[in-house]
Amino acid sequence: MARRPFVLLSVAISLDGAIDDASPTRLILSDDADLDRVDAERAGVDAILVGAGTLRRDDPRLVLRDRSRGRDPVKVVLSGSGELDPDARFFTTGDAARLVYTSRPDVAMERLGGAATIVDAGDPLDLGVVLADLHGRGVERLMVEGGAQVHRLVLTADVVDELQVVVAPLVVGDPTAPRFGGLRTEVQRLDLRLAEARPMGDLVLLRYVRDGQR
Repeated sequence: MARRPFVLLSVAISLDGAIDDASPTRLILSDDADLDRVDAERAGVDAILVGAGTLRRDDPRLVLRDRSRGRDPVKVVLSGSGELDPDARFFTTGDAARLVYTSRPDVAMERLGGAATIVDAGDPLDLGVVLADLHGRGVERLMVEGGAQVHRLVLTADVVDELQVVVAPLVVGDPTAPRFGGLRTEVQRLDLRLAEARPMGDLVLLRYVRDGQR
């Protein structure tokens, strides 16, 4: 198997497992203290990965909030179609390198030009290709932030070395809302163990690690 980065999956969920609701407005599940914690985690990785759906819905900057923590990690997005907006803050904010892994590099190149490095990741997208290419570019620690399809991709591939789940005291109650891991019909037990359970005000952080990790 090709070498790959250490993969940290970070997510905030409601009590019923939703990572967002179905409204046009993003549902905020973290508080300021948790956002600061996530920022510190970002400062300790080499790259942050999200899916194209997250770019379209949330328009994240993926830069450090606290500039004193160091340089911004490399920005990574997965997009099967390559149909990405060059005006998204992912491409226009910060000085970090931007990588687009796609099944349609021709479309991505036409849309983005020189706004990012475009990498052909196969059709369908091959996570093994993505992780091996990132490792070859010097990415030793990768933080995966979403959304639901990306979560399911990395969970199904069983490449998560550390999982950080923040649970918020909220019930979304909408069956159409995106959920952590997606909707699955089969059971998959991950090779992870609970390393920490930490109350943070009204939130709880659950940290799971792969055996052999601390």
